[in-house]
Amino acid sequence: MATVSEHGLKRVVWQRIKETIIEDCKKSEIWKILILDHFTTKLLSSCCKMSDLMQEGITIVEDLYKSREPVLEMKAIYFMTPTAKCVDAFIGDFKLKPKYKAAYVYFTDYCSDELFNKMKLYCGKYIRVCKELNISFLPQESQVFTCDNPGAFRSIYSPHCSQDKVNTLETLAAQIVTLCATLDENPGVRYKKETMLENTTLDNAKQLAALVDYKLTKHYDMDDNGKKKGKTQAQLLIIERGFDPVTPILHELTYQAMAYDLVPIKNDTYKYKSKDGSEKEALLNEDDQLWARLRHMHIAEVSEQIPKLVKEISANKKQPDGKITISGLSQLMKKMPHFRKQIAQKTVHLNLTEDCMNHFQKNVEKLCKAEQDLAVGSDVEGVKVKDPMRTLLPVLLHPHGTYDKIRAVLLYIFSLNGTTEENLNKLIQHVKIEEDREFILNWRELGVPIISLPSFFPMRRSSRRDRTQEETYSLSRWTPVIKDVMEDAVENKLETKEWPHQSECPAAWNGSGAVSARQKHKASSQDERRSGSRLIIFVIGGISYSEMRSAYQVTQSVKSCEVIIGSSHIVTPMELLDDIQALSKPTTTKETFTIVKE
Repeated sequence: MATVSEHGLKRVVWQRIKETIIEDCKKSEIWKILILDHFTTKLLSSCCKMSDLMQEGITIVEDLYKSREPVLEMKAIYFMTPTAKCVDAFIGDFKLKPKYKAAYVYFTDYCSDELFNKMKLYCGKYIRVCKELNISFLPQESQVFTCDNPGAFRSIYSPHCSQDKVNTLETLAAQIVTLCATLDENPGVRYKKETMLENTTLDNAKQLAALVDYKLTKHYDMDDNGKKKGKTQAQLLIIERGFDPVTPILHELTYQAMAYDLVPIKNDTYKYKSKDGSEKEALLNEDDQLWARLRHMHIAEVSEQIPKLVKEISANKKQPDGKITISGLSQLMKKMPHFRKQIAQKTVHLNLTEDCMNHFQKNVEKLCKAEQDLAVGSDVEGVKVKDPMRTLLPVLLHPHGTYDKIRAVLLYIFSLNGTTEENLNKLIQHVKIEEDREFILNWRELGVPIISLPSFFPMRRSSRRDRTQEETYSLSRWTPVIKDVMEDAVENKLETKEWPHQSECPAAWNGSGAVSARQKHKASSQDERRSGSRLIIFVIGGISYSEMRSAYQVTQSVKSCEVIIGSSHIVTPMELLDDIQALSKPTTTKETFTIVKE
């Protein structure tokens, strides 16, 4: 089984937590309680298990916001975000009557003087340690991070949230800086040039790049060693969701993207029924080696791979060959207890693959050809699509679900760079979303043209890399635009006009690993770095699973440059459409919290 130490970003984060929080714990023989808020619970869950904490002397993990019984003989570790809400909950544990012998306080990020002084005033005599870890991002996968903030999409793009937008960009910038600090990188910062649409300039990437660069400079000026850190062999690109509206709404046929689109997977947990009718659930993460191995494969390959892997096990026990079924696997498990764990893992993926294929055969297959033709602009033979409406019409006439029809209509509009108001109204009537036209119209808030305007200077579409020689499946011809960006960045082919520099990268950085030995900084012990450099990409407004896959594919093909991708959150097509529709709705009430008594 995979352990935390094997998973890139997750390994680095766990190592950092061990070097600070855990090392401080070891100085005392007393077993300790660990108290977490909602964010730090997710953070720790993403990079370690309860057994890892037990090994380090932590016996109990508690929720900061829940009512807890006092344990006066134990010391408590508080790992929390530096917010008024968390600090007030912490003070509540000590102000009137202390719950614990002492408190070791660790903040994910910079704690303001105001909050620090408030803690000191009420709980000063109980605080033994107070440190800032500089980790306010979530390591979702070995090369993927998020800021755990789906609400950022609305704050940045909704016309009702202009004040929230400034605060959200500030927060995202601070989180990106903690990612760079955790990786010991001080990257050169670039951003995708702002877009103009209907006399409106969308410059969120430019604003965020300026904030990140300012905060990076400030962070490294305050280095613990008293030294100013120069730029490292890394580049950070900041880009907005509207740069590629196609990728996040296409029906994808690679395993991970397809599963999260078609199957109800919540918090990375897949629930399914076994043959005996009992409810089962499985966590889809990198601790499941089979998932890590299969997730970026095309569903056709996955469907072939799993039965082969099962046959390898069954062959050891001279099981008869034949079609591998789920009921057959359960029989195998009874006969072969030694292989139970391996087979159970494969049963999960056999179930999930069957779920995906059932959806595919039911209606997705019919949608995919039209979607691919509209997205790519040509059919499987390479013949240009001259009349996109002829491609769209069969989808509209077929009894597909409303969301599927909306996705196809959007791809049609994107292929034309906007359509006429008259044509749009007809399409909206055809899909029967007269009351929900925001699913389509609100894409304008992302800088995506929906209504075409007469212009002397039509919008120039970005040229794509030629992939005609690459082998692809006929229903998976589209390549995410971000993969082009990654490859161009690595080959130093990004045009400065389209990708202005907020801060210069070192002259030697060309992404190919051919960097000056004199300039290249020494690898830190916490991160046994691959040789070469790092490309970090941050997408404002959510990333899709296909874009995450691109980071791994480019890293694999280049080898000397590691690509890390992140965003405020990860989106599925349905979630993105719901978020788009909600942009024009008035703002809801603000969050409050109460202590929950168990």
